[in-house]
Amino acid sequence: MSLKAKYQAVIDLGNELKIKEGSISEHEDHLQLKGTAGTQYEKNLIWDKIKEIGGNQPADIKADIKVAEPDASVYHRHTVQTGESLSKIARKYYGDANKYNTIFQANTDQLKNPDLIQPGQELVIPKL
Repeated sequence: MSLKAKYQAVIDLGNELKIKEGSISEHEDHLQLKGTAGTQYEKNLIWDKIKEIGGNQPADIKADIKVAEPDASVYHRHTVQTGESLSKIARKYYGDANKYNTIFQANTDQLKNPDLIQPGQELVIPKL
């Protein structure tokens, strides 16, 4: 199996996340991936997928993934979907629904009550 085929799920995820300036080159002993993710969260998703396939320190892939988000305190930007709450969003990004207030505090410019969010709002998900 070629390395490109082995890591096809990583390539597919990169396409899904709309990684910019992406390139893939296959060498004798490794696959080289380059690109720019929108946020640190997206970069982490790519690395998690690489590790899922190749283990914690895969030797057969080299990835140079940069982050486009200019604000280093921003982990991700999330567009609210119907049925979501800040606690559901906190669980998705932090693994802990009780961290909803962290998201609320980072978005007080548009949120006045943590229980009132609207579909379509773009919320900053801050780094912890």
